[in-house]
Amino acid sequence: MKFSENWLRHHVPTRASRDELAATLTAIGLEVEDVTPLGDSLDGVVVAQIVSAEKHPEADRLQVCQVDTGNGIVQIVCGAPNARAGLKAPLATVGANLPGGIAIKAAKLRGVESAGMLCSAKELGVDPDASGLLELPADAAVGTPLAQYLGLPDASIEIKLTPNRADCFSVRGIAYDVAAALGSEVGSFDATPVTAQSDAVLAVELDAGPRVPRFVGRVIDGVDANVSTPVWMAERLRRSGVRPISFLVDVTQYVMLELGQPMHAFDKDALEGAVVVRPAREGEEIKLLDGRTVALDPEFLVVSDSRGGKAARAVALGGIMGGFDTRVTDVTRNVFLEAAHWVPSAIIGRSRKLGLHTDAGHRFERGVDPELPRIAVEYASRLIVDIAGGVPGPMIEAVHTEHLQPAQPIVLRRARLARVLGLQVADTEVERILRALGLSVETLADGWRVVPPSRRFDLAIEEDLIEEIARIHGYNAIPTTLPAGAARLVSPSETRIDEATARRHLASRDYLEAINYAFVEADLLAKWGLTVDAVPLANPLSAELGVMRTGLLPGLVAALARNAVRQQSRVRLFELGNVFASATPGVGDGAPRETQRIAAVACGDAQAEQWAGASRAVGFHDLKGDLESLAALAGATLEFRTSQPAWAHPGRSADVYRDGVKLGWIGQLHPRLQRALELDVDVIAFELDLEPLFSRAVPKAGALSKFPSVRRDLAFVVPEDVEWGALAQSVKHAAGPSLRDLVLFDRYQGKGVEPGFKSLAMGLILQDESRTLTDRDVDSTVASVTTALQQEYGAAIRG
Repeated sequence: MKFSENWLRHHVPTRASRDELAATLTAIGLEVEDVTPLGDSLDGVVVAQIVSAEKHPEADRLQVCQVDTGNGIVQIVCGAPNARAGLKAPLATVGANLPGGIAIKAAKLRGVESAGMLCSAKELGVDPDASGLLELPADAAVGTPLAQYLGLPDASIEIKLTPNRADCFSVRGIAYDVAAALGSEVGSFDATPVTAQSDAVLAVELDAGPRVPRFVGRVIDGVDANVSTPVWMAERLRRSGVRPISFLVDVTQYVMLELGQPMHAFDKDALEGAVVVRPAREGEEIKLLDGRTVALDPEFLVVSDSRGGKAARAVALGGIMGGFDTRVTDVTRNVFLEAAHWVPSAIIGRSRKLGLHTDAGHRFERGVDPELPRIAVEYASRLIVDIAGGVPGPMIEAVHTEHLQPAQPIVLRRARLARVLGLQVADTEVERILRALGLSVETLADGWRVVPPSRRFDLAIEEDLIEEIARIHGYNAIPTTLPAGAARLVSPSETRIDEATARRHLASRDYLEAINYAFVEADLLAKWGLTVDAVPLANPLSAELGVMRTGLLPGLVAALARNAVRQQSRVRLFELGNVFASATPGVGDGAPRETQRIAAVACGDAQAEQWAGASRAVGFHDLKGDLESLAALAGATLEFRTSQPAWAHPGRSADVYRDGVKLGWIGQLHPRLQRALELDVDVIAFELDLEPLFSRAVPKAGALSKFPSVRRDLAFVVPEDVEWGALAQSVKHAAGPSLRDLVLFDRYQGKGVEPGFKSLAMGLILQDESRTLTDRDVDSTVASVTTALQQEYGAAIRG
C-alpha cells in the first residue's frame, strides 16, 4: 500500500516528524518498505506561463521562450518538446536549488541568454516522468510558489501489509492505527448524503446469494466527463502510485485509496434494463477494461444488464475489473456509480486464474468493510457533482441483510490481559487505545466489553484485543523474562539413522544439498509420468506451482539442469523432503498422504578434475556405491532388481529392496525424458523412501571367530539375461551359515564363452565360529552351490 504522507496527516493531525511517523508505522506492524521524499527543495520555483516560443537561431531542438513569472517577463532557453505559447509550467528562477544538487544560474546557451529553467516533473523530484515540461492546469495562478500550489513538500510512503490487515488498504484505515500509536485522534469524515435532484434510477437484482449481500449505486446525469482532475486529487493519486487518467476514473480510484472501497463507474447509456449480479455462465465471455477477452465459468461473479426481463451480457467481472463496452469515456454524459460488498471467498483465486492482478481484487480477497459501499457512493457522488456537475438521482441499494453478520462483542478481562502480556497496562490506556482504533468500549467490573467496527475482520476473540493492546502500547514496553522450568532431554533413538547424519555422509561423498518447492508444475509431472494421485492446489501461488510433488526427482533434476546450462559440467545434488499423494478412499481422515524421501542426482565426471588418472563419466555403479554406503549406516544390505519405469533408461535401472520391501529406484534417466527436459548430459539418479532405509536394529556386540576363514573362487558360465542379484541369493541359500561373504570379482564375455552367455567369477569366504573348516566341509559347500546354480539357472563351471 502506497500513500501520500500529507494525505495521511490530513486524516490524523500529528506533530511527529517524517522519520518518527515511519518508525511508528513499522513498530505497530505496518512495515515501511520505502519513503520517497517529494519536493523538499523547491524554494525559488514558481508557476509560470510561456508567453511566446521562438526557434533558437543556432539550435534546431531549442526554443527561446518569453516567460511570465508573475513578477515580470524573463527569457528562457528550453529544449522540452512540449514547450509552447500559453503553457503553464514550473520555472526554477535564478538562485533556486533543485533536488539532486542542481543550482540554477543565469547562463548563455548557444549565444542566447537564459535566466532560469523550465522544469520537468523528474527535475523537480515529484515524478519520474522526464518526457517534457510538467504541464500545469490553465487555472494555476502565475507567480504562485510551486510547493504551495502542489501541496509540497510531501513523501510517498509504501508499507507492507500482512493479509489480516485488509482495513489498512486505505489512508483512513491507516490513520486509526497512527492515531492510537501517537496519542492523536482521527479527524471526522463528511459523509453527508447527496440530495437527489431527479428520479433517475436503475433497478438492481442480487442473484448471487451470500456471495454478494450488498450492492449500492446511483445515477448521475449530465456529467462533464472532460473536466480536468483537480490538482490536489491528481497529486494524491500520483503520490500513491496511481497515474491519473480521466476525472470519472480518477474519482473511483481516489475513493478506493481514501476509504478502502473499490468502485466502478459505468456509462449509463451503454447499459440496458436492470443491473443483475449473478454467477457467470459456463463459457461466457467478457471484454475487460484492459482490452482482454476472457472466458468465465460459474465460479466467477459478474454484473450484467438485462433485456426483456432476463439477465443478458456481462458488463463487469465482479470484484475484479469493469467491462470495456460500458466504460466511461470522454463522451460519457450519464454515469451509473456502483459499490458492492463481495465476500472474500467469492473472489479469492479468481484473478490469479485469469492471470490478473487488480487493486479491487487485492482488497476484496482480504475483505472490505460491508458498511462502506453506501458511504463510498455518497462521497464519490459529491465529488463528481461538485467538480463535474450533473444531476444526481436517489441512492439505489439492494441488500440481503441475513447474509451480513453484525460484529459480535468481545469480553476483554483485565487479569487475562496482564497474564498474557506480563505487565499491568493502566485501564485508562487500554480504553484510550481501543477507542482510538475505532472500537466501541463498555467498562465492566473485571474488564471491558468491546465491539469491533465492521472493517476489522481480524478481531474476533479476546487474544486479538490483547494483541492490539501490545501492538499499540509497544512491544518494547513488555518486559523480557526467562522461562522457568526444566527442559526434558531426549536422547536420539538407536533404531534410526537421523537426517543430519545422512546429510553429512552424502556431503562427504561430494554431494550438495538442494531444497526445492513442494509445489511443481503439472506439465513437469506429466513429462515424468508421475501425475497419478497428484494433489492439485485450490489456490496456487502461480500456474507453475499448481500441484503438490509426487516425487523428489522432477524438482531435483530441474535444479541440476539449471546448473548444467550455467557451465557446471559436474553436478551432484541430493534432497530430503516430503512427497504427496491423494488420499486413499475410505482410509484415514481423507487428508493427502505424505511420505518422506531421499533422492540424489549426478552428471558429468565421476571424479573431480585431477591429474592422477583419466577422467570418465559417472555411471550407474558410482551412484549405486554411494547408495550402498548410505544404507550401510543403518546396517542395511540392499537388493537390486531390474525395472523399467517410464522415466528410466532400458537396461540401466533397478528397483531397490531391503529385506524384501521395495524402497525406491536407481538408474539412468530415459533419453526421451532428457530431451523433453532439454538436458544435454546423461543423468544418474535414485529416490527412496526414507523411513525403511534409515531404520536399523539396535546394535549388539558379538564375538569374533577365533578360527581361520577359507576362500574358494568359482567361475560359472550362465545365460546373459541372468542377474547377479538372483545368483547371489541362490549362492547364499545353498552355502548355508558358514558363508561369511560373497564377492563378484570378474565378468567376462568373449573368446571361450558362447555368444548369449557370460562368465561370472565369485569368491566364497567360509568360516565357522566353533572349529576350523576341513577340506571336506569346504568341498561339500562348493558342491551344494554348484548343484543349486546348475539346477536353477543352467550354470556350468567354466573350464
